[in-house]
Order: sequence, then structure tokens, then C-alpha cells
Amino acid sequence: MRYMLLIVEPTGQRETRTRAEGEEAYARMRRFGDALQAEGKLLAVESLAAPARATRVQVRKGQAQLLDGPFAEAKEMVGGFYLVDCAGPEEALEIARRCPAAEWATVEVRPAAPCFEESNA
Repeated sequence: MRYMLLIVEPTGQRETRTRAEGEEAYARMRRFGDALQAEGKLLAVESLAAPARATRVQVRKGQAQLLDGPFAEAKEMVGGFYLVDCAGPEEALEIARRCPAAEWATVEVRPAAPCFEESNA
């Protein structure tokens, strides 16, 4: 079963690190991804830029609306993700506990599922 591990971090946290600290955190995350790859668990991984570099797209009544970041005041942002293939939720949670980002952010574990699935299913 596929699970998305979303790295939810405080907005502005990256700016509190020195460049060397940021590079070390990124290196730790890369090593974690490499270990998941070696275990045959990793399907995809990516670090995401800050919301200030994002654009939101909405189509209403056939008209596309674009909104460049930064967006409304937010306390958290999605900083990246790991898409993993696990036997079940227990394994996904075990992988999340090993994630270095759990030390400075929140790792949200969410199973992949169709958008029409019941939320309590």
C-alpha cells in the first residue's frame, strides 16, 4: 500500500538556519531517502521550495485564475514528501519515526486513496 509522508514544517523555519545547517539537514534527508531506496520502499521523494515561490491555479466557470505566493498567513507549509510502499500503516508509521524531519517538523502519514473514498474508511 502506498503512503505519503508529508513534511509539515513551520513557515520561516528554514530562514533560522545557517547555510551549513540547512545543507546538513538536507544531507540527512537525502541519506534517509537513500536508505528507503535500498530497502525497496521509496517510490518518490522531493523537497519543495517555500510558498513564496508557488503559484495556485483555480478554474472557475472556465476561467483560470492564478495567484502567486506568498499566500494568506500560514503557520505551516509542506516542505517536501516521501511516497513509500509499505505492507500497512504500522510500517508507514515506523518509517515516519525514522525520518530526520520528525526532529524539527511534523511528518504527516497519509494513505493513498481515491478522492471518493469515505474519510473514515
